[in-house]
Amino acid sequence: MPVEQRGVDTVPEEERTSGPRDLVSILLGSNLCLGVIIFGWLPPSFGLDWWSSVTSIVVGTLVGTALTAPLALVSLRTATNLSTSSGAQFGVRGRLVGSVVGLLLALGYTALTVWIGGDVMVGTLHRLIGLPASDLSYAVVYALLSAATVAGAVYGYRVLLRMSRVLAVGMTALLALGVVAYAPHFTTAALPEAGGQLLGSFWPTWLLAAVAAGLSGPVAFITLLGDYTRYISPARHSSRSVLRATWLGLTLGLLVPQLFGTFTAFAARAALDYAGPLVSAAPGWYLLPLLVAASAGSVGNAGLMLYSMGLDLDAILPRASRTRATCTVAVVATACVFVGHYASSTQDAMTSFVLLLTAIGTPWAVITLIGFVRCRGVYDPDALQVFNRRSRGGAYWYTSGWNVPATVSWALGALVGVLAVSLPSYEGPLLSLTGGVDCSFLLSGAVGGLAHLALSPRGARAPLDTGPDADAKQAVPALRAGRTGTGVPGPTGRSD
Repeated sequence: MPVEQRGVDTVPEEERTSGPRDLVSILLGSNLCLGVIIFGWLPPSFGLDWWSSVTSIVVGTLVGTALTAPLALVSLRTATNLSTSSGAQFGVRGRLVGSVVGLLLALGYTALTVWIGGDVMVGTLHRLIGLPASDLSYAVVYALLSAATVAGAVYGYRVLLRMSRVLAVGMTALLALGVVAYAPHFTTAALPEAGGQLLGSFWPTWLLAAVAAGLSGPVAFITLLGDYTRYISPARHSSRSVLRATWLGLTLGLLVPQLFGTFTAFAARAALDYAGPLVSAAPGWYLLPLLVAASAGSVGNAGLMLYSMGLDLDAILPRASRTRATCTVAVVATACVFVGHYASSTQDAMTSFVLLLTAIGTPWAVITLIGFVRCRGVYDPDALQVFNRRSRGGAYWYTSGWNVPATVSWALGALVGVLAVSLPSYEGPLLSLTGGVDCSFLLSGAVGGLAHLALSPRGARAPLDTGPDADAKQAVPALRAGRTGTGVPGPTGRSD
């Protein structure tokens, strides 16, 4: 199969051959990995019992999916990735906000997946063949995982889709075997080694778990969903079917591995660390399946994240090819793996990362969705590519390529989120207003969205196509007519 050459340019209609089933496959198969499984370990490590852990993950995931899933419809209409699509709201240069947020999200999750997968592989190989758990062993395993990940990401979407289809079946079977393997030692009681509830009482700790373990999963996809739905044609698949597929794929793809992580955390008494107890508690017959799960699952998940990182860097630096951008970010991600292994505790690093990125990313997602509702899903795909062509003008040029009100709204939301976050090493000053409960994502999303509504009041804009077949049309002819002088209103209600 040839290497994918397409970056963040508009995908032609003839190449948009994927469907909702492919979307479910890629969201399910790519998430059945230790990089997602370990998030199920967080609630037990916070001192919650089994049922409290399960409810926090389920509620957080469902809330996050409800917020995130509609973003899949944006790229269905624009035929490009989400950060580029956000140029309709932020401006063709202002969409760099989305590119940077997406790059940071994917970077962190790629490093986390390789880090945890490598740790489990070294521990498993130590039990199987006596491989020493030395710095050299970790370095070699990390390097091998990273190399395999780069290969999948460079080949691109089609290879990653095929890999996800295989992983959706294979990893499900391996996790089912894992339930049998760890079941004899399972307990529902809170793990005493956790030292009690992390924040001192139930509800603050439960809410922290709901955000860190549940909500953070869907939010990780706020810039990734468009990487897949840009290959789905709205002429053949309705928005409703794509939205249903996104809901199903995110819900199953996150709840199945995370609840497996919660189950194994209680069975392995993994209160302070996950990888070590997981390997130690595994019966001998499950070591080989665990090794396969750690390696194959990590490559599948990290490959998709690295693919997204390459697209985001390609969007930031249009002169760089997608392949070159992917290799560049792979080096950075691998460096982050070594930093995480040698310089951070797993719980602190994961908690800080997901809470900060959730607080920063949520207002961007809210503003992008507000823009989607306002324009009723009608975009000018050609005008979105102005920055990539290093040209000027178009429907989304705004002020020198920036929609200042939208960018300011995002910055206000992100700032409030950072000021309201509670991390192991930092507590924002706004926590006193919320009783010490981390509501950073709620506050950041609310402030960003309300500020955008106030600073960018909706103009008198009608959709270009609201008929029953709107999902099957690209609206490009009408938009092109607008650029030739017919006065089609632009994104702010004025004629461009």
